Parts: sequence; C-alpha cells; structure tokens
Amino acid sequence: MPVYVQALHAKVGKSGERLEISIDEVKTESVRLIDCSQLVLFGNIYVTAPALTELMARNIPISWHSFGGWFMGHSIGTGHKNVELRRAQFRTADDHAACLRLAKGLVDAKIRNCRTLLRRNWKGEDAPDALLEDLNGDLRRVVRAPDLQGLLGCEGSAAARYFGAFRHLIRPSGPADNFAFDFSTRNRRPPTDPVNAMLSYAYALLVRTWHVALSAVGFDPYLGFYHQPRYGRPALSLDLMEPFRPLVADSTVIQAINNGEVKPADFVQAAGSVSLTPDGRKRFIGTFERRMALEVTHPLFGYRVSYRRLLDIQARLLARHLLGELPDYPQFTPR
Repeated sequence: MPVYVQALHAKVGKSGERLEISIDEVKTESVRLIDCSQLVLFGNIYVTAPALTELMARNIPISWHSFGGWFMGHSIGTGHKNVELRRAQFRTADDHAACLRLAKGLVDAKIRNCRTLLRRNWKGEDAPDALLEDLNGDLRRVVRAPDLQGLLGCEGSAAARYFGAFRHLIRPSGPADNFAFDFSTRNRRPPTDPVNAMLSYAYALLVRTWHVALSAVGFDPYLGFYHQPRYGRPALSLDLMEPFRPLVADSTVIQAINNGEVKPADFVQAAGSVSLTPDGRKRFIGTFERRMALEVTHPLFGYRVSYRRLLDIQARLLARHLLGELPDYPQFTPR
C-alpha cells in the first residue's frame, strides 16, 4: 500500500527494515519497507539520505506534491531499462493516424464510463434517459472525428453534459443541514466550491498513480498520444487516466460526500478558492485508496483485480500493443 505523509515538519527516516515517520523529532508512525509500494509526500517533508537510498535500491518510488496536492514529480532508482518500448512509444507518437486511433479509444471509453456512473448513481427524480441518449450521440461523433481537434470537441461536449448533471449524483441535503455540496459546473485553477476542490484533488491523485504505473512498465509518462506534449505535462499519464476519471476519481468524490466521509469543516476558503484541510485530505485520501483497492472483473482475462493492479495491467497491455503483440489496446469499460 502507498504511505502518505502530509504533516507539517514531518521527517521520514529508516531504521532497519522499517520507515519511521516523525513530527518535530517525535516518532509517530513506523511502516515495514516490505509493505510499502510507494511513498507519497505533500508539502515540505524531509526524507533522510539512508531512507532515500533504500527506497531507490528497492525501486519504491517517492511522489512529491505541493501542500495543496499538485503533483511535482517522483524519485526512483535507475529507472526501467525497456528501451525498445520507449522507441515504440516515440514512433507511435509521430504517427498521426495511430495517435488518433488510440485517442478515439480513450475518449470512447471515458464517455461510456461516464454513462455507467450516471446510470448507477443517479438520484434525480426522473430517469436520465435523454441524457444517456445524448451521450450515445457523442459516442457516434467520436467515431467520425477527423482529427484530434475534432475529437477534443466531442469530448468537451460530452463533459459538459456529464458535469451538467453531476449534481444529481449527490445525495440531497436534509432540511436541518445548513451546508450543502452544491455543484453547478466544473471549475478549476482554482476550484471555487468543495465539490470541485475534491474533483481536482482526486484527479491529482489519479494522475500521480498513473505516472508511477507507466514509469514502472518502462514508458516515458511525458509523451502522450492524445494530450499534446508540453513542458512539465505528464501527457501519457493524462491520456491513460481519461477512462478512469469517472470510475475512480469521480466515484471517490461521490462516495466521500454521500457517505459523510467529508464534512463542512473539512474545507477552507481563501482568495476565492476552496481547498481541503489537512484532516479532510487525510480522510479523502483514505476514501481514494479504498476505491483503488476495490476489486473488479477484468473483461479481457475474466479474473478479479483491484483498481490499483488494473492500472498496471492496462499499462502492460498498452506496451504489448505498441510492440506489435496486440492488434488493439483493450479499454476497460465495466457495465
């Protein structure tokens, strides 16, 4: 399991076969290295040289985030040695037809998964039949998109419909509640309400998870096929996370709200932006990790795996496709 550290003045050290976490030189937690899949740090966390060296030797990545959750990068040992995979990735990225084919598959799977989330979690009075049919129309337009720019328009249209109805997935507040998780539209940089704050935070956690999974297989996470290369943008991580936004990130937000795992006191507002408090982030991360541990049946192999393991499987399937071992990249679209 990942180990998250976000406390102010925290230090991560090594003692024998364990990571020891202390705050202001007072030991607060100890974790066996064998149980740690990655170390995730938020804010100004100090990692000792012995701990850093041991994590690199074991190929356990360290993910670095700003205190607000923005993914900065990750540290790992010598990295993966699969040069042939990266050569195949770069060749495919230079093939516009191949990029469009892969991008269409990713957007198609994203829209289908948005439909699944709406159908499973709808709490409005009337069934969303018209909305689901409109999304079916977006799926048909995805197939006909002539280029990446046209595909981006199809995705934007579907996203507007999806987020326009997102409030119907949130359980209505009771009459005694003086606080409601109101949602009208998607906004970011900065998010201006609690729901958007959680969505942005969940996407940051998901892109970090994909970044680690792709690096472990041997990909360059910064060269994608749908998202265009830009300095500092993990384009391939953003590509592969598209179908999983509704399944993992959006589902985490809905669960956190509807199950009462986040409360009004878990948010702070400053300068027109809203963000989670440290205690709220801690509980929200717990909700996210429980979602990642949820088991689903893989449609290609027929056995059950956690979402955490599923990301690794999907990364390896993409590698096999780029190396010519699979004719297509199989998308994950549960019913």
